[in-house]
Amino acid sequence: MARFFPLLAVLIWAANTVVSKAAASVLDPAAISFYRWLVALLVLSPFMWRPLRAQWPAIRPLLPRFATLALLGMVAYQCLAYYAAHLTSATNMGVICALIPLLGLLLNAVVFRQRISAAAATGVAVSLAGVLYLLGAGNPLTLLAGGVNAGDALMLLGSTSYALYGILFKRWAPPFGQWLNLYVQVGLAVLMLIPVAASAQSMAIPPAGVPLVLFAGIASSILAAYFWMRGIQTLGSERTAIFMNLLPLFTALLASVALGETIHGYHWLGGGLILLGVSLSQGAIRFTLRQKQHI
Repeated sequence: MARFFPLLAVLIWAANTVVSKAAASVLDPAAISFYRWLVALLVLSPFMWRPLRAQWPAIRPLLPRFATLALLGMVAYQCLAYYAAHLTSATNMGVICALIPLLGLLLNAVVFRQRISAAAATGVAVSLAGVLYLLGAGNPLTLLAGGVNAGDALMLLGSTSYALYGILFKRWAPPFGQWLNLYVQVGLAVLMLIPVAASAQSMAIPPAGVPLVLFAGIASSILAAYFWMRGIQTLGSERTAIFMNLLPLFTALLASVALGETIHGYHWLGGGLILLGVSLSQGAIRFTLRQKQHI
Protein backbone atom coordinates (compact mmCIF):
# COMPACT_ATOMS: atom_id res chain seq x y z
CA MET A 1 0.00 0.00 0.00
CA ALA A 2 2.82 2.42 0.87
CA ARG A 3 4.17 2.16 -2.70
CA PHE A 4 0.94 3.55 -4.11
CA PHE A 5 1.64 7.01 -2.65
CA PRO A 6 4.75 7.84 -4.73
CA LEU A 7 3.30 5.89 -7.66
CA LEU A 8 0.21 8.11 -7.67
CA ALA A 9 2.36 11.24 -7.33
CA VAL A 10 4.48 10.31 -10.34
CA LEU A 11 1.38 9.39 -12.35
CA ILE A 12 -0.14 12.81 -11.60
CA TRP A 13 3.08 14.60 -12.55
CA ALA A 14 3.24 12.61 -15.79
CA ALA A 15 -0.36 13.59 -16.51
CA ASN A 16 0.55 17.21 -15.78
CA THR A 17 3.26 17.06 -18.45
CA VAL A 18 0.56 15.97 -20.90
CA VAL A 19 -1.70 18.74 -19.56
CA SER A 20 1.10 21.26 -20.16
CA LYS A 21 1.29 20.14 -23.79
CA ALA A 22 -2.50 20.24 -24.17
CA ALA A 23 -2.59 23.73 -22.64
CA ALA A 24 -0.20 25.01 -25.31
CA SER A 25 -3.06 25.20 -27.80
CA VAL A 26 -5.54 26.69 -25.34
CA LEU A 27 -3.80 29.05 -22.91
CA ASP A 28 -0.97 31.55 -23.00
CA PRO A 29 2.00 29.96 -21.16
CA ALA A 30 2.34 33.04 -18.96
CA ALA A 31 -1.34 32.79 -18.04
CA ILE A 32 -1.33 29.14 -16.97
CA SER A 33 1.96 29.66 -15.10
CA PHE A 34 0.24 32.31 -12.99
CA TYR A 35 -3.18 30.65 -12.62
CA ARG A 36 -1.69 27.31 -11.57
CA TRP A 37 -0.08 28.69 -8.43
CA LEU A 38 -2.91 31.14 -7.77
CA VAL A 39 -5.35 28.19 -7.62
CA ALA A 40 -2.98 26.31 -5.29
CA LEU A 41 -2.70 29.40 -3.06
CA LEU A 42 -6.47 29.81 -2.84
CA VAL A 43 -7.00 26.13 -2.01
CA LEU A 44 -4.29 26.05 0.67
CA SER A 45 -5.07 29.41 2.31
CA PRO A 46 -8.04 28.31 4.48
CA PHE A 47 -5.84 25.63 6.05
CA MET A 48 -2.46 27.38 6.16
CA TRP A 49 -3.22 31.04 6.88
CA ARG A 50 -3.32 30.64 10.67
CA PRO A 51 -0.13 28.52 10.83
CA LEU A 52 1.55 31.14 8.64
CA ARG A 53 0.57 33.95 11.02
CA ALA A 54 1.70 31.94 14.04
CA GLN A 55 5.09 31.14 12.52
CA TRP A 56 5.62 34.47 10.73
CA PRO A 57 8.29 35.84 13.13
CA ALA A 58 10.41 32.75 12.45
CA ILE A 59 9.62 32.64 8.72
CA ARG A 60 10.36 36.29 8.00
CA PRO A 61 14.18 36.09 8.32
CA LEU A 62 14.17 33.12 5.94
CA LEU A 63 12.14 34.84 3.22
CA PRO A 64 15.19 35.31 0.92
CA ARG A 65 15.75 31.56 0.98
CA PHE A 66 12.07 30.84 0.41
CA ALA A 67 12.07 33.34 -2.47
CA THR A 68 15.05 31.60 -4.07
CA LEU A 69 13.32 28.24 -3.77
CA ALA A 70 10.08 29.61 -5.23
CA LEU A 71 11.98 31.21 -8.11
CA LEU A 72 13.82 27.99 -9.00
CA GLY A 73 11.18 25.34 -8.35
CA MET A 74 7.91 27.05 -9.19
CA VAL A 75 8.55 30.09 -11.34
CA ALA A 76 11.52 29.11 -13.54
CA TYR A 77 10.87 25.37 -13.82
CA GLN A 78 7.13 25.58 -14.47
CA CYS A 79 7.29 28.62 -16.76
CA LEU A 80 10.01 27.04 -18.88
CA ALA A 81 7.99 23.81 -19.06
CA TYR A 82 4.88 25.64 -20.29
CA TYR A 83 6.89 27.51 -22.93
CA ALA A 84 8.71 24.29 -23.90
CA ALA A 85 5.33 22.62 -24.49
CA HIS A 86 4.81 24.94 -27.47
CA LEU A 87 7.96 23.63 -29.15
CA THR A 88 8.45 19.97 -28.24
CA SER A 89 6.44 16.84 -27.48
CA ALA A 90 5.15 15.76 -24.07
CA THR A 91 7.12 12.53 -24.52
CA ASN A 92 10.39 14.44 -24.88
CA MET A 93 9.49 16.61 -21.88
CA GLY A 94 8.91 13.53 -19.72
CA VAL A 95 12.18 11.91 -20.72
CA ILE A 96 14.16 15.09 -20.08
CA CYS A 97 12.54 15.40 -16.63
CA ALA A 98 14.09 12.03 -15.81
CA LEU A 99 17.46 13.80 -15.88
CA ILE A 100 16.70 15.85 -12.76
CA PRO A 101 18.45 13.47 -10.28
CA LEU A 102 21.49 13.31 -12.55
CA LEU A 103 21.57 17.09 -12.98
CA GLY A 104 21.46 17.38 -9.19
CA LEU A 105 24.50 15.12 -8.96
CA LEU A 106 26.40 17.26 -11.48
CA LEU A 107 25.42 20.53 -9.79
CA ASN A 108 26.55 19.18 -6.43
CA ALA A 109 29.91 18.35 -8.00
CA VAL A 110 30.37 21.65 -9.84
CA VAL A 111 28.83 24.13 -7.39
CA PHE A 112 29.38 22.44 -4.03
CA ARG A 113 32.56 20.49 -4.90
CA GLN A 114 31.20 17.09 -3.97
CA ARG A 115 33.22 14.22 -5.40
CA ILE A 116 31.63 11.85 -7.93
CA SER A 117 32.57 8.19 -7.68
CA ALA A 118 33.67 6.21 -10.72
CA ALA A 119 30.34 4.33 -10.75
CA ALA A 120 28.37 7.59 -10.60
CA ALA A 121 30.54 9.06 -13.37
CA THR A 122 29.73 6.01 -15.49
CA GLY A 123 26.04 6.69 -14.90
CA VAL A 124 26.55 10.29 -16.01
CA ALA A 125 28.24 9.14 -19.23
CA VAL A 126 25.49 6.62 -20.02
CA SER A 127 22.74 9.19 -19.42
CA LEU A 128 24.57 11.78 -21.51
CA ALA A 129 24.68 9.29 -24.39
CA GLY A 130 20.94 8.80 -23.97
CA VAL A 131 20.32 12.56 -23.99
CA LEU A 132 22.31 13.06 -27.19
CA TYR A 133 20.53 10.13 -28.85
CA LEU A 134 17.12 11.47 -27.82
CA LEU A 135 17.77 15.10 -28.77
CA GLY A 136 19.20 13.98 -32.10
CA ALA A 137 16.06 11.87 -32.75
CA GLY A 138 18.23 8.76 -33.14
CA ASN A 139 21.13 10.50 -34.89
CA PRO A 140 23.24 12.59 -32.48
CA LEU A 141 25.36 13.92 -35.37
CA THR A 142 22.40 16.00 -36.54
CA LEU A 143 22.87 18.15 -33.43
CA LEU A 144 26.11 19.46 -34.93
CA ALA A 145 24.26 20.71 -38.00
CA GLY A 146 20.85 21.72 -36.73
CA GLY A 147 21.41 22.25 -33.01
CA VAL A 148 19.03 21.30 -30.22
CA ASN A 149 15.28 21.81 -30.53
CA ALA A 150 14.39 25.00 -28.65
CA GLY A 151 11.66 23.26 -26.64
CA ASP A 152 14.03 20.51 -25.53
CA ALA A 153 16.60 23.15 -24.55
CA LEU A 154 14.02 25.03 -22.47
CA MET A 155 12.96 21.80 -20.76
CA LEU A 156 16.59 20.94 -20.03
CA LEU A 157 17.12 24.41 -18.54
CA GLY A 158 13.96 24.04 -16.46
CA SER A 159 15.05 20.62 -15.21
CA THR A 160 18.41 22.09 -14.20
CA SER A 161 16.58 24.79 -12.27
CA TYR A 162 14.51 22.17 -10.44
CA ALA A 163 17.60 20.08 -9.68
CA LEU A 164 19.19 23.12 -8.03
CA TYR A 165 15.93 23.68 -6.14
CA GLY A 166 16.15 20.15 -4.74
CA ILE A 167 19.74 20.65 -3.62
CA LEU A 168 19.07 23.96 -1.88
CA PHE A 169 15.85 22.74 -0.26
CA LYS A 170 17.72 19.80 1.25
CA ARG A 171 20.64 21.98 2.38
CA TRP A 172 18.47 24.71 3.91
CA ALA A 173 15.79 22.34 5.28
CA PRO A 174 13.18 24.95 6.32
CA PRO A 175 11.93 23.81 9.75
CA PHE A 176 8.21 24.58 9.39
CA GLY A 177 6.79 21.32 8.06
CA GLN A 178 6.17 20.35 4.44
CA TRP A 179 2.79 22.04 4.06
CA LEU A 180 3.78 25.40 5.50
CA ASN A 181 7.03 25.32 3.55
CA LEU A 182 5.01 24.67 0.39
CA TYR A 183 2.48 27.39 1.20
CA VAL A 184 5.14 30.08 1.70
CA GLN A 185 6.78 29.17 -1.60
CA VAL A 186 3.45 29.18 -3.44
CA GLY A 187 2.60 32.64 -2.09
CA LEU A 188 5.95 34.04 -3.16
CA ALA A 189 5.67 32.35 -6.56
CA VAL A 190 2.32 34.05 -7.20
CA LEU A 191 3.89 37.44 -6.43
CA MET A 192 6.85 36.76 -8.72
CA LEU A 193 4.57 35.62 -11.53
CA ILE A 194 2.55 38.86 -11.64
CA PRO A 195 5.06 40.51 -14.06
CA VAL A 196 5.08 37.31 -16.13
CA ALA A 197 1.28 37.37 -16.28
CA ALA A 198 1.42 41.00 -17.38
CA SER A 199 3.43 39.91 -20.43
CA ALA A 200 0.75 37.45 -21.57
CA GLN A 201 -1.03 38.21 -24.83
CA SER A 202 -4.25 37.09 -23.14
CA MET A 203 -5.12 36.08 -19.58
CA ALA A 204 -8.50 34.72 -20.62
CA ILE A 205 -9.33 31.13 -19.68
CA PRO A 206 -11.54 29.54 -22.34
CA PRO A 207 -13.90 26.73 -21.24
CA ALA A 208 -11.45 24.10 -22.51
CA GLY A 209 -8.72 25.61 -20.32
CA VAL A 210 -10.61 25.45 -17.00
CA PRO A 211 -9.99 21.73 -16.28
CA LEU A 212 -6.34 22.13 -17.33
CA VAL A 213 -5.78 24.96 -14.86
CA LEU A 214 -7.62 23.12 -12.07
CA PHE A 215 -5.62 19.94 -12.66
CA ALA A 216 -2.33 21.85 -12.61
CA GLY A 217 -3.30 23.90 -9.56
CA ILE A 218 -4.90 21.18 -7.43
CA ALA A 219 -3.86 17.70 -8.60
CA SER A 220 -0.29 18.44 -9.62
CA SER A 221 0.55 21.14 -7.07
CA ILE A 222 -1.26 19.81 -3.98
CA LEU A 223 -2.41 16.19 -4.31
CA ALA A 224 0.84 14.96 -5.88
CA ALA A 225 2.84 16.82 -3.23
CA TYR A 226 0.78 15.12 -0.51
CA PHE A 227 1.25 11.65 -2.03
CA TRP A 228 4.98 12.25 -2.46
CA MET A 229 5.38 13.37 1.17
CA ARG A 230 3.44 10.31 2.34
CA GLY A 231 5.77 8.17 0.27
CA ILE A 232 8.82 9.71 1.93
CA GLN A 233 7.25 9.19 5.36
CA THR A 234 6.46 5.51 4.75
CA LEU A 235 9.29 4.38 2.43
CA GLY A 236 12.08 6.89 3.06
CA SER A 237 13.51 9.47 0.65
CA GLU A 238 15.87 7.13 -1.23
CA ARG A 239 13.29 4.42 -2.01
CA THR A 240 10.70 7.07 -2.91
CA ALA A 241 13.07 8.83 -5.31
CA ILE A 242 13.38 5.65 -7.40
CA PHE A 243 9.73 6.03 -8.46
CA MET A 244 10.65 9.17 -10.44
CA ASN A 245 12.26 6.84 -12.96
CA LEU A 246 8.74 5.88 -14.04
CA LEU A 247 7.91 9.47 -15.06
CA PRO A 248 9.03 9.23 -18.72
CA LEU A 249 7.26 5.89 -19.21
CA PHE A 250 3.98 7.19 -17.77
CA THR A 251 4.30 10.43 -19.75
CA ALA A 252 4.95 8.63 -23.04
CA LEU A 253 1.99 6.27 -22.54
CA LEU A 254 -0.39 9.08 -21.53
CA ALA A 255 0.79 11.32 -24.39
CA SER A 256 0.25 8.46 -26.83
CA VAL A 257 -3.32 7.90 -25.61
CA ALA A 258 -4.42 11.48 -24.90
CA LEU A 259 -2.51 13.44 -27.53
CA GLY A 260 -1.89 10.83 -30.19
CA GLU A 261 1.88 11.29 -29.98
CA THR A 262 3.94 8.59 -31.65
CA ILE A 263 6.53 6.85 -29.49
CA HIS A 264 9.56 6.29 -31.69
CA GLY A 265 12.40 3.84 -31.23
CA TYR A 266 14.77 6.64 -30.24
CA HIS A 267 12.45 7.52 -27.34
CA TRP A 268 12.76 3.98 -25.98
CA LEU A 269 16.52 3.72 -26.50
CA GLY A 270 17.41 7.27 -25.47
CA GLY A 271 15.06 7.20 -22.50
CA GLY A 272 16.30 3.76 -21.50
CA LEU A 273 19.93 4.94 -21.51
CA ILE A 274 18.99 7.99 -19.44
CA LEU A 275 17.18 5.87 -16.86
CA LEU A 276 20.01 3.33 -16.79
CA GLY A 277 22.50 6.11 -16.14
CA VAL A 278 20.34 7.62 -13.42
CA SER A 279 19.91 4.19 -11.80
CA LEU A 280 23.67 3.56 -11.88
CA SER A 281 24.34 6.96 -10.28
CA GLN A 282 21.64 6.50 -7.64
CA GLY A 283 22.96 3.02 -6.83
CA ALA A 284 26.48 4.39 -6.42
CA ILE A 285 25.22 7.14 -4.10
CA ARG A 286 23.23 4.69 -1.96
CA PHE A 287 26.28 2.37 -1.73
CA THR A 288 28.47 5.29 -0.63
CA LEU A 289 25.94 6.34 2.00
CA ARG A 290 25.76 2.81 3.42
CA GLN A 291 29.54 2.65 3.62
CA LYS A 292 29.65 5.95 5.53
CA GLN A 293 27.00 4.68 7.95
CA HIS A 294 29.16 1.65 8.79
CA ILE A 295 32.31 3.67 9.39
